[in-house]
Amino acid sequence: MGPVASQTNDPARPAGIEQHSIDWVPLSERHGKPSDVGAIWFVGSLNLTGLATGVVTLSMGASLVWTVTATVLGSLFGTFFMAFHSAQGPQLGLPQLVQSRPQFGYLGAALTVWVFALVNYVAFNTSDALLSGQAVNLLTGMPNTVGYLLAAAVATVIALFGYEWIHRINGWLTWPFVAVTAAVTAAALFGGGLPDGVWEAGPFELAPFMLVFVFVAGFQLGWAPYVSDYSRYLRPDVPVRSTFWWTYLPSAVSGIWVFVLGAVVSAGAPEGTDPVTALKLAADRLFDGFGTIAVVVLLVGLLSIMAINQYGGSLTMISIMDSFRPVKPTRTLRVVTIGIMLAAVGTVSTLVGIERFTWFYSHVVVALTYLFIPWTAINLVDFFFVRRGQYVVGEIFNPRGIYGRWGWRGNLAYVVGLACMAPFMVVTDVFVGPAARLLGGVDCSLLVGLPVAGGLYGVLARSLDLAAERRLVREEGLLDRLH
Repeated sequence: MGPVASQTNDPARPAGIEQHSIDWVPLSERHGKPSDVGAIWFVGSLNLTGLATGVVTLSMGASLVWTVTATVLGSLFGTFFMAFHSAQGPQLGLPQLVQSRPQFGYLGAALTVWVFALVNYVAFNTSDALLSGQAVNLLTGMPNTVGYLLAAAVATVIALFGYEWIHRINGWLTWPFVAVTAAVTAAALFGGGLPDGVWEAGPFELAPFMLVFVFVAGFQLGWAPYVSDYSRYLRPDVPVRSTFWWTYLPSAVSGIWVFVLGAVVSAGAPEGTDPVTALKLAADRLFDGFGTIAVVVLLVGLLSIMAINQYGGSLTMISIMDSFRPVKPTRTLRVVTIGIMLAAVGTVSTLVGIERFTWFYSHVVVALTYLFIPWTAINLVDFFFVRRGQYVVGEIFNPRGIYGRWGWRGNLAYVVGLACMAPFMVVTDVFVGPAARLLGGVDCSLLVGLPVAGGLYGVLARSLDLAAERRLVREEGLLDRLH
């Protein structure tokens, strides 16, 4: 990879299948504006999975009022870190997880962070698959498995075309989704389906409140492993604050909106109702047939997110393969890895079944939150405080380069952070850590893992020879524009 001296001011946007995968995006191909990112992260939550997230929160034991309060705070908290990851994209022009090599090593990142990321993609897309299958079944009577395959086929095509088309489709969907979601909100709040006294706060209990907080914050943090994948084509002179705010506000606002809507919809439905049916019941209170319209619209939104998960899963698989044996990131390889994602998700969703959706989804989100908390702290501390965005891009793709095969600082900080979190974890009926038990079932692991992992990495990173690394950055000439 040679230095690039300049970039064109108005590069042509590619209209076909995306050419890049895990490789660096040349400056000559950078285009777009920060507001383009806003459409992705606003629409990103306005779908059946976002609604289902709210449905699950109400099952955690808090009243509707305290559930809503914890949801707002959890979304604002989790999105804060996710948005800073998004700001890395224009600066480096690389997929999010490739950026983990300087902290965890060429091979270390593949065996820790990327494996967890692949589990993240499969797990979230399994939840999407269950909901899409149920939605198609409710609309057409087709078996759930057939419904998933139809939805996945559409998502696969979008994922194959990649970055540009994912942006375009989410831009087209924004305002129709706002209109339909607003109408569903009106039906859920004022349609007469809510029980008496539902807005009475009741006694405050910290344990269920924190369960909701961690769950919602974890959902938003779940975007972190791939959020900058969708900002990496922006020009590097885009200010960090612009990318941050165009990610933070759309994602936090739409997340709060649809999570709260899901909780309200669930409060007005019979106990045990699946999220798709609960949505249809609430929307039909506005007028007969509107429930079908609402399910169709949020199903379309789900197809977009399924495409994003398939796209991200493909990049992660290519990254893992490249860590063991260098591969050429061709379109054919993207097709193969997207196909593997399709098969894996179809298999897992068939084994889980819609009947166990709430159990599966609630446990998956919490478990993945624990796995990614130390990573997000380490990655952000390294980018913003240690190396300050200055990386030798060519060395990130060099298995014997300056970043090494095993980044002992990152891996040690990760393990210590996770170990310190464990006593404070609460995974409902599976595991309650001893410290959490002493606190009456309160989960504050997130508040432990972030400072421990990030702080320890910051201390360990003091031994890095940053002056030598920055000389290499200047010689390479790719990243000589960062603040």
